[in-house]
Amino acid sequence: MNRNLKLVINNGNQKIEDNYFFEKNELKTILDLYAKMVSEGSWKDYGLNISNRQVSFNVFKSATENATYKICKNFKPSNKNLKYLITDSRGKILKNSQDLVILIKKTNWKKL
Repeated sequence: MNRNLKLVINNGNQKIEDNYFFEKNELKTILDLYAKMVSEGSWKDYGLNISNRQVSFNVFKSATENATYKICKNFKPSNKNLKYLITDSRGKILKNSQDLVILIKKTNWKKL
């Protein structure tokens, strides 16, 4: 049993900002890619990680503890090309763009 996990339900002390998540069209783009990759047998599971700096869609190829890829949206990027990122399991930036649709379409997911 992992004693580091903490479940917070209806925490009235913290206000969750609407801006700290993927927008509806962004999430649809990511979930369309996810459905395609699952149907091909490449991806098995996903998870979301949300902070006040970024939100990430974490992709798992198997039942490992670390995500294989992360599709991230930075809320306050230092450079406009760092708004959307694809990182590996160690956090190394593999691709980046200011447009999520272009980032996903121009990425060769089989060779990544």
